[in-house]
Amino acid sequence: MKGLQFELALPDISAWRAGNTGTEGVWHFDSGLPGCHAMVTALVHGNELCGAWTLKGLLQAGVRPARGRLTLAFCNLAAFDRFDPAAFDASRFVDEDLNRQWSAERLADGCTLERRRALELLPFVQRADWLLDLHSMHERGDALLLTGLHARNLELAKKLGAPKHVVVDEGHKDGTRLRDFGRFGLPDAHASDTRSLLVECGFHGEEASREVAQDVSVRFLVASEVIDAATAAHALPGWRRTDPDRQRVLRVTGGVTARSSAFRFLDSYEGLQVIERAGTPIGDNDGDLVTTPYDHCVLVMPSVRQARAGVTVVRFAREEPL
Repeated sequence: MKGLQFELALPDISAWRAGNTGTEGVWHFDSGLPGCHAMVTALVHGNELCGAWTLKGLLQAGVRPARGRLTLAFCNLAAFDRFDPAAFDASRFVDEDLNRQWSAERLADGCTLERRRALELLPFVQRADWLLDLHSMHERGDALLLTGLHARNLELAKKLGAPKHVVVDEGHKDGTRLRDFGRFGLPDAHASDTRSLLVECGFHGEEASREVAQDVSVRFLVASEVIDAATAAHALPGWRRTDPDRQRVLRVTGGVTARSSAFRFLDSYEGLQVIERAGTPIGDNDGDLVTTPYDHCVLVMPSVRQARAGVTVVRFAREEPL
């Protein structure tokens, strides 16, 4: 997990930074025709460059909605401005994680830079019907498409057909994610028109993370019918990648929250590693032994790069039929 090199170049988004909405970094296009309002977000964390490359590519290509509306948002620009490939963890956020601030209580208290930025983004999030939130990972690993617990999002993940690994999860204990905010977090019966997905595109610094972000974004926009497949192929050549041989669904059953930055794993674990036996020791959480809860336990995104009190350092999942 140590010694990771950052290979993905820093995108120059200066030409797109102002936006066209009066809110920095936010672009909005309206076809004037009925249809879905699709939103794609990037840089919720300032060191996750794959999404910034993707939004820049969509804007440079002049992608516009054929029907419905399209919003593109570079989210945490202040954190992005601090980016240093030699110390990339430091630019995840400025004051606190922007992707844990999406609750009424935290939004009502604009005491941090990230909460104030969330309030700026709030009107656009509230108007969106479909949301794709582009992220990348602390460690090297295969891309993951996170659906939350709602069946409508899992169905969309299957319709997209990529990436291979689909994670059904309820989020984190230390705050609500953008993907789960407002209407996106309501049960299927109360928000049947909404869809929200979060994609972890691979390690922050891998070139492949940009390719995944571009691929999933094209699939998402075509599925929303904001653009059609022919337009996407013409405007964004090479963005759509070959489908995986199959998708697999991993249902998260729980996880481990660090008690402090002293949390450590007992071995070098990679994402999606299967631990065959229940009760296998895998970590030390301030003196308490962490063990796997069941046989054939899949480790989802194990990492101590951001370990501190309240942060999830690994989640446990079971594979289930697609």
